[in-house]
Amino acid sequence: MSESKNVTSAAEENVTVVELEPVKNSNIAKFVIASLAGIFLFLIPIPKGTTFTIPIGILINWVSDLLALETVNLASVAVVAFITISTVLTIINKLFKPQFIQKNEMMNKILSPSPLYFVSRIIGLVIVYLAYFQVGPEMIWSGATGGSMLGVSATLVSVILCIAFLMPLLTDFGIMEFVGVLLRKVVRTLFTVPGRSAIDLVTSWLGTSNAAAILTTGQYESGFYSAREAATISCNFSFVSIPFCYVIATLIGVEEKFTIFYLISLIGGVVLAMIIPRIPPLSRIPDTYDEISGKRINEQVPQGVSKMKWALNLAGHRAENATAKGVGKAGVRVYATMFLDLIPVVMAWGTIVLVLVEYTPIFDFVSIPFGWLMNLCGIEGAADVAPTALVGFADQYIPPLMLADFPIERTRFIMGCASLLQIIYMTEVGLIVIKSRVPVNVGHLFLVFIERTIIAIPLVTLLTNLLVTF
Repeated sequence: MSESKNVTSAAEENVTVVELEPVKNSNIAKFVIASLAGIFLFLIPIPKGTTFTIPIGILINWVSDLLALETVNLASVAVVAFITISTVLTIINKLFKPQFIQKNEMMNKILSPSPLYFVSRIIGLVIVYLAYFQVGPEMIWSGATGGSMLGVSATLVSVILCIAFLMPLLTDFGIMEFVGVLLRKVVRTLFTVPGRSAIDLVTSWLGTSNAAAILTTGQYESGFYSAREAATISCNFSFVSIPFCYVIATLIGVEEKFTIFYLISLIGGVVLAMIIPRIPPLSRIPDTYDEISGKRINEQVPQGVSKMKWALNLAGHRAENATAKGVGKAGVRVYATMFLDLIPVVMAWGTIVLVLVEYTPIFDFVSIPFGWLMNLCGIEGAADVAPTALVGFADQYIPPLMLADFPIERTRFIMGCASLLQIIYMTEVGLIVIKSRVPVNVGHLFLVFIERTIIAIPLVTLLTNLLVTF
C-alpha cells in the first residue's frame, strides 16, 4: 500500500510535497496500545531489591525459575534436545534430502549449513552431552568451560522464548516509525544511525544484549537498516542489562559503588558509540540494504506536513499491516533459528575458547600489549589482569570471573567497567550478528572489539579518577 502520492521533490533532503493517505482510527489505537505495552515491557525500569530491572526481565526470570525443577533443569534438557535435533536433521538433510525439509524454506535454510557450521554442530553435539552428563575429560565439561556454556545456552531458552514473541510490540506496530521521524536528526548526528533506532538503542541498553542483537539484525533483514547501520547498532548498543551489570559489580566486589559503576559505564558507552561508527571498519561497511527485503525505511518529513502528523501516519500504516498470525510466525522463526542454528555453535566454539583460556597460556602472551596500555594508564597489577582485556571477546562472563579474587579494588573496578563496554562477545552477540544476513564477519567484530577496548581502558580510568574515591 502506498503511503503517499508524490507531487514534487526537493533537492538535498529529498523533501516531498505529499497528500497523506488517511489512517483509520482503529490502526492508530492499535499502534498506541501495542506500543505502550512494548514500552512498558522493554523500557520501563522498575525497582528490584537494591537495583532496577525491566518487566521483560522479570518475565524471563519467572520462565527460567519455572523450568528449573528440583530434580532437573528443563532448560538444560531443552538445549541438549535442540542441539541433537539440529545435528541429526542436518545429517539427514545432507545425506537424503527429504522433501519435508527441502520444500520448507526455513527448515532447508537452517539445516543446510556451510561446512564450518556443519562441523561446529558435530562438535557442539559431543560437547553438550559431555557437559550435561559430566563425563569424559574434565577440561571439556567443567564449570569453567563446557558447563559454563551449557548454563549460558540454558539461559537463552527462557530469554528467546519471551522476546521472540513480545519483541514485535516494538518493531511491528509503528513505534519505531513514530520515534524515528521525531528523533531522526538527533540520533543521526550523534551516532550516524536512523531516528527509528532510538527505540532500538534504549531497548538494547536496558534489556539483554542478545535481545538487542536479535532486534537489530531483524530490522536489517526487514529493510529498515542499512548494513552499516545494523552493524553500528549491534556493535555499540547491545549493552548487557542493568541487572547483569549489578551481578558483575557484585562478582568483582564493588556493589557498594554500583551507582557510580553504572554511571561510568553509561558515559563511556555513549562516548564510544559516537566514536566507533566514524572509524574503520564500521565506517567502511556499505550503506546498502538487504537484497531480499530491499529498502523500506522512510523518515523524511514531507514538505507542508508537520513532524507529528507524518509520524502518526507512518505508525498507523505500519500497525495496519501487523497481525497476530504474522507475529506468531516471526516468533517461531526467531526461536527455530536461534536454537537449531545458533546454540550448537555457541556450545562448540564457546567451550573451545574457554578451554584455551583455562588450560593454556595463549591469552597471557597475546594480551601483553594491553598490559603496556594499562601501565600507561596507571592501573595497578596491569600484567596480572591484562588477559581480562582480551578474553571478553569469547564470553562476557570470563573477565569478571578472572577479576573476582584480584586484591586491588580500583583495578577490579576499572577493568570490570571496561569489560562491560567491550560489548562484542562471540558466544551471543557476535554469533547472532554473524548468523544473520548483515554483511559482517569475525574480522570486523574483532577489530571493533579491540578498538572499544583500547579506548575504554583510558576512558574508564579517567572517569574513575575523577568520580570515585578508593
